[in-house]
Amino acid sequence: VCSGEEGLAKLASYKEADIIVNALSGYIGLRPSLEAIKANKDLAIANKEALVCGGNLLRKELKKHPVKLMPIDSEHSAIYQCLVGEDKKAVKRLIITASGGPFRDYSLEDLKRVTKKEALKHPTWQMGPKITIDSATLVNKGLEIIEAHVLFDMPYEKIAAVMHYESIIHSMVEFIDGSIKAQLGVPSMEIPIQYALNLGERLVKEDQRLSFDEAFSLHFRPIDQKRFKAVALAYKVGKMGGIMPCVYSVANEVAVKAFLEDKLAFYQIVEVIEKVVKTTKNRPVDSYESLMLVIEECKKQAWEIIEQMKGE
Repeated sequence: VCSGEEGLAKLASYKEADIIVNALSGYIGLRPSLEAIKANKDLAIANKEALVCGGNLLRKELKKHPVKLMPIDSEHSAIYQCLVGEDKKAVKRLIITASGGPFRDYSLEDLKRVTKKEALKHPTWQMGPKITIDSATLVNKGLEIIEAHVLFDMPYEKIAAVMHYESIIHSMVEFIDGSIKAQLGVPSMEIPIQYALNLGERLVKEDQRLSFDEAFSLHFRPIDQKRFKAVALAYKVGKMGGIMPCVYSVANEVAVKAFLEDKLAFYQIVEVIEKVVKTTKNRPVDSYESLMLVIEECKKQAWEIIEQMKGE
């Protein structure tokens, strides 16, 4: 029987495994990801926090070990598929799509009255509580922007995000000649999971196909980064590098936990992240051990800020 962090690390380097799938939630998925790569195992990853917190550590290990890192997130799977056979030099930008969550048309005043029940109801996806809240705040899109930087080694200036209500176009790649490749599909995780598990090989799948037998429309609009501050903040911490992407992710984990435990209002989630980022001194990520110390400091700081906000 395997349990705890050591158990996860042991499972991730299991000798008989053909591929390791990391579908954990939160930074706890970083060590298993590192252990899988060190054990020369191909890794299918849906754990965006591991990529955000330890992107530099993962990239260092990937340079030493000839393994495949396959994204499971639908947005990054879409980008991966659009880049197959393309010259990276021909890429103008990656375009990540976002449904906008249940509050995409809410004003800042409206957001102050959001309840937990409302926040846990996503318009197009059925997901766990943490990622559903992240989608509502658009922190999820912020994490995905950083994740795209890590996975595809693309500068932040070449990573864009746009609202797309129907969640049919999962992401796009624009090229220097003006061409845009998009990956379309029904809003289901089955295709990206299958694609990752088969390391990019396509298998026959007859159900849940997108139908063009009836007319439908696709809608897009820019993300207002003044209203959805989590996106602007993600670009900021991403460009800062060092421990700051990790600080963003961990502060969010704590804030979401507090919200789900009725210790924080919905609109205060991003405020907590902002305050932790603002008061944290940046430094390089030297090792997994040093990063764990940063995470503990960050968690402590976030809880202290939440306690202070209760008294305001």
